[in-house]
Amino acid sequence: MAKILRFPDQVSAKYDFKRAKRGRKRKKVDLEDYGQLNLFSGKKGQVFRLPSRFSPFEEALLLDESHDERAKDAYLKAISEGDSVADAYCNLGILESRTGNTAQAFDCFTKSLKEDSRHFESHYNLGNLYFDSGDLQLARLHYEIAAQIYPAYANVHFNLGLVLAESEEYKLGVEALNTYKSLVSEKESVKADDLLESLEKSLIMQH
Repeated sequence: MAKILRFPDQVSAKYDFKRAKRGRKRKKVDLEDYGQLNLFSGKKGQVFRLPSRFSPFEEALLLDESHDERAKDAYLKAISEGDSVADAYCNLGILESRTGNTAQAFDCFTKSLKEDSRHFESHYNLGNLYFDSGDLQLARLHYEIAAQIYPAYANVHFNLGLVLAESEEYKLGVEALNTYKSLVSEKESVKADDLLESLEKSLIMQH
């Protein structure tokens, strides 16, 4: 039977990669770990000194968030010094992915999970890579693991909903998108409305 679902153009794009921001000083998951840090607002291109109190990983993260090309080498330094290795590999994977080095990105996220098998961001980012490569089964696996580790992170439920919709798992897709809507503001929840409508119509036509 032909696939019923048609993605509305405005909701077909998934949420993008997420950096690891915890570092060695933060031991438990916190909502702030996944927020947007605007440390360099209005200072683009400014030369700065990194205070010595920062760890190698924290220095790398500061460079990364200011779009400094030295971030990659800084993450490698953090890894070599054993500082927040899982986080550093995760963020290095994002840098590799954004420069088109998909194989290296897969390798980095996998190495991150070898360091910490429950590393939320690496599971989430692997889900994104597998989704982009068309492997819906592995994308679903990593999104589901990420959702178990950190169920309050809304975007993982949205991306999981997209994967389930593509896989014609319409009922589960509706559940994932409704979870997303329950975790975001009314304004943000609109992003899922058209896709939910398509899924619900598909469910009706299946019966």
